[in-house]
Amino acid sequence: MAEQTYDLIVLGSGPGGYVAAIRAAQLGMKTAIVERDKLGGICLNWGCIPTKALLRASEINHILHNADEFGFTVEKISYDAKKLVARSRGVADKLSKGVAYLMKKHKIEVIEGTGRLAGAGKLVVTGKDKKTSEIAAKHIVLATGARARTLPGLEPDGRMIWTYKEAMVPDAIPKSLLVVGSGAIGMEFASFYRDLGAEVTVVEVVDRILPVEDEEISGLARKAFEKQGIKIHTGAQVKDLRAAKGKVTATIVIGNKSEDIAIERAILAVGITGNVEDIGLEGTKVKLEKSHIVVDEWLRTGEAGIYAIGDVVGAPWLAHKAMHEGVVCVEKIAGLTPHRLDVTKVPGCTYCRPQVASVGLTEAKAKEGGRQVKIGRFPYRGNGKAIALGEEDTGLIKTVFDAKTGELLGAHMIGAEVTELIQGYTIARSLEGTEEELANTIFPHPTLSEAMHEAVLDALGRVLHI
Repeated sequence: MAEQTYDLIVLGSGPGGYVAAIRAAQLGMKTAIVERDKLGGICLNWGCIPTKALLRASEINHILHNADEFGFTVEKISYDAKKLVARSRGVADKLSKGVAYLMKKHKIEVIEGTGRLAGAGKLVVTGKDKKTSEIAAKHIVLATGARARTLPGLEPDGRMIWTYKEAMVPDAIPKSLLVVGSGAIGMEFASFYRDLGAEVTVVEVVDRILPVEDEEISGLARKAFEKQGIKIHTGAQVKDLRAAKGKVTATIVIGNKSEDIAIERAILAVGITGNVEDIGLEGTKVKLEKSHIVVDEWLRTGEAGIYAIGDVVGAPWLAHKAMHEGVVCVEKIAGLTPHRLDVTKVPGCTYCRPQVASVGLTEAKAKEGGRQVKIGRFPYRGNGKAIALGEEDTGLIKTVFDAKTGELLGAHMIGAEVTELIQGYTIARSLEGTEEELANTIFPHPTLSEAMHEAVLDALGRVLHI
């Protein structure tokens, strides 16, 4: 095997991996990236981006069925599921090609194949033709991502019991669907299929949906979804899934009661597990914890010269967090002084209808940490832009401030376009903004963002428009 040498090698080309490679190239490092599938990883090809294309389609279907509210008459509304999927796949393909362009632009060598650590600073790559090559670098970044988690008795079969991959490419929209798990992935699929006409049931093992969100926001989300016709069971468990004769039978346990329901399809959204197998970790000092690689604040593993970023390391498992980790990791390698990642400044977004977004501490977490808090709230029904858009029914902005210092500890939102709005509060968190500074900031009128201002004013007892 002929050995090629680089300054830095990245294993995996998802958002964390390709951004790490780009930043390394910008800093003058000779860089290679190893990818066994398509550039862009799960996010660009099977996650973040194509799911948003699907959700856009379901949103349009919802708008068309409610066009009379805006003075339009629309008849004989129909859709072609295969065209919806084809558009989503086209969007993913376009972005994957965009990553290929970025690799070429930054003179990053793309090596196709499966990579495996093979001793200090070495990686063996096996191509699709089974031929191997050896590459070497002083620094190797593991960005291998994660895959859908499965549970005993709830194994996907790819036909009727789906993971997110099968759920994104249906031949037709099922008439009935069970979603197991109510995190971001579960609720996005529940929202998508419901807006396209499926009867949807969601089962969540804990006592509320979207359990990482502020409890008040979770409660409002549940009311909105149930109003849309989604059946939700919390504090419940799916014990068994059986596919036969064109249907799936699910056994659901709620308290001391058990019942069977029949649906056409089931989606498993019960978390992820890190891709740590077959990458050569055996015999190294790399430590694992619950299928994920343990790293320090600079993304270093226990093995010298080996780093890990993205979904293969700790929560939150988000593409933008992976990108940020990639930059921090590479800048530290290069001898720069990047800021450590503070996960309380990482925003979370769920692109269901209504959208949900948050950053920082929930009210409960702030109080658990011994903080005295001031809470501000402002509903969309008091916002002119929300009313004009017809989006006033479900919408709330909630702010959590430290009562002593005025620091913005957290912000939590539900409603139209909150995934775009949350960045305003994220910037405030990053700049250690206070309630007074936010209160003195001018927000444009008429915009949904004014509700963010009003939620701050409400915490100060100065709310204006409700």
